Amino acid sequence: GQLPTWLQGILLRNGPGMHTIGESKYNHWFDGLALLHSFTFKNGEVYYRSKYLRSDTYNCNIEANRIVVSEFGTMAYPDPCKNIFAKAFTYLSHTIPEFTDNCLINILKAGDDFYATGETNFIRKINPQTLETLEKVDYNKYVAVNVATSHPHYDSAGNVLNMGTSIVDKGKTKYVLFKIPSSVPEKEKKKSCFKHLEVVCSIPSRSLLHPSYYHSFGLTENYIIFIEQPFRLDIVKMATAYIRGVSWASCLAYNKDDKTWFHFIDRKTKKEVSTKFYTDALVFFHHINAYEEDGHIVFDLIAYTDNSLYDMFYLKNLGKDFEENTKLTSIPTCKRFVVPLQYDKDAEVGSNLVRLASPATAVKEKDGNIYCQPEILCEGIELPRINYNYNGKKYKYVFATEVQWSPVPTKIAKFNTQTKEMLHWGQEHCWPSEPVFVPSPDAKEEDDGVVLTCVVKSDPKEPPFLLILDAKTFTELGRAIVNVEMHMDLHGMFIPEQAVKTETE
Repeated sequence: GQLPTWLQGILLRNGPGMHTIGESKYNHWFDGLALLHSFTFKNGEVYYRSKYLRSDTYNCNIEANRIVVSEFGTMAYPDPCKNIFAKAFTYLSHTIPEFTDNCLINILKAGDDFYATGETNFIRKINPQTLETLEKVDYNKYVAVNVATSHPHYDSAGNVLNMGTSIVDKGKTKYVLFKIPSSVPEKEKKKSCFKHLEVVCSIPSRSLLHPSYYHSFGLTENYIIFIEQPFRLDIVKMATAYIRGVSWASCLAYNKDDKTWFHFIDRKTKKEVSTKFYTDALVFFHHINAYEEDGHIVFDLIAYTDNSLYDMFYLKNLGKDFEENTKLTSIPTCKRFVVPLQYDKDAEVGSNLVRLASPATAVKEKDGNIYCQPEILCEGIELPRINYNYNGKKYKYVFATEVQWSPVPTKIAKFNTQTKEMLHWGQEHCWPSEPVFVPSPDAKEEDDGVVLTCVVKSDPKEPPFLLILDAKTFTELGRAIVNVEMHMDLHGMFIPEQAVKTETE
């Protein structure tokens, strides 16, 4: 096929690549050592490159020729030959664990720089052209967080907004929203933008020792949306996990009888909306988009009724009969919540406060809380992406991978949230990754552009390829076949040519 002439830049992807080191193996797919790979588009040609992230974790493990740094699903132990005092000290030093810098989930852009990110307090700067690993940044030096999401948001000025959890800091556990500026004042050019990081606001956790796990958050023009789900981390268990010889993942628990609470923070006043909104228990990883309409906040996310998704990816479940044997017990469901921020305070108890034409409801209860129930938009999609120019605005299209009862994607889908139509691309034995939408330079409509996805073949003898689809029609424009072993990845971003600083600069 052929590439559009305007497509110039780098598609940068991140995900787990190495699961065995020496004789030792990770327990979970999400634990593997980070492998970066990139597709560079230049004058109608595509260049491929991949490189392991040279994190401290990577270097320590390779040097020891075994896993010596713990990951979320794999607890690692130091040299057992050391004496008992050294052992006791090691146990104590693991209470608030020194987390890994194996940043394997996503790519973050801060200022002119790019970073590989995971869900700990560490991120690693990388060179997007050579994939070389540069310095390590510890969020904790600038803001008191022990974990942070790898799905930040970017505002119109290019500032980064992200969230992290501060665990039992000064006797409190809270969710902290922070902002990393896109540029620093001229006279401080040598300083990094992290030195100017500011805390926007914090939300106290409903429980001191059981903060919510979260993978992403939502954004509209005037509000930040944070969802406190009953999928929680047990801090006491986590502090003793090392001694008990279990992984941190085993300290996550889902309570299906609990509620899911919605928090809305006003971006101007930095205060939380005082009304309490909630829905039934759910587990979710990905927000899709959110926007405001006529005094309501509308937000879309992909939710599950249990936490089976994480369990699926234990490597013991990923054997050769994986496709047949692994079945999700809960199918991903795309839910739209409609939350009336402005409503008649004298409305009757039991009345639905949603004034938009929507099947979603928000019912006033006698204690003043508002119980929300969503509209189901569709089922069976995951790893959602949108045209980011429409982030926080009313939008139509979601680009996603299609998953049925197995967590491995078999197709790419384009879903129209307004008409509920779905277009697909799929081929036998093809496992596509998260689709990334790239708008064309003179785009008039939301879906003017291309969709890029890396496709791995389930037959190891067949080479993987990068697929380029016309985002409007979902027809194939071309594919770039790469004659290397490529891994399934998680997330990434497209960096337009003009955003890449060349070496000489």
